[in-house]
Amino acid sequence: MSHIQWRKSSYSADAPDNACVELAHAPGAAVLLRESDDPDVIIATTPAALRQLMERVKTGEFDHMADR
Repeated sequence: MSHIQWRKSSYSADAPDNACVELAHAPGAAVLLRESDDPDVIIATTPAALRQLMERVKTGEFDHMADR
């Protein structure tokens, strides 16, 4: 997957211990996600599913999980 162009948020610092989620377009219509500190683990999804997840995150639907 060396041909994949990964992107991370401009809000992410480049410090070695600063892990962040990176996104990339895959051939076809898939969107790839990975965590920068574990780049060999890649999740593929669709743009629609990612958009729905982001909408739910923004509305706070998963905030209760941070309390653990």
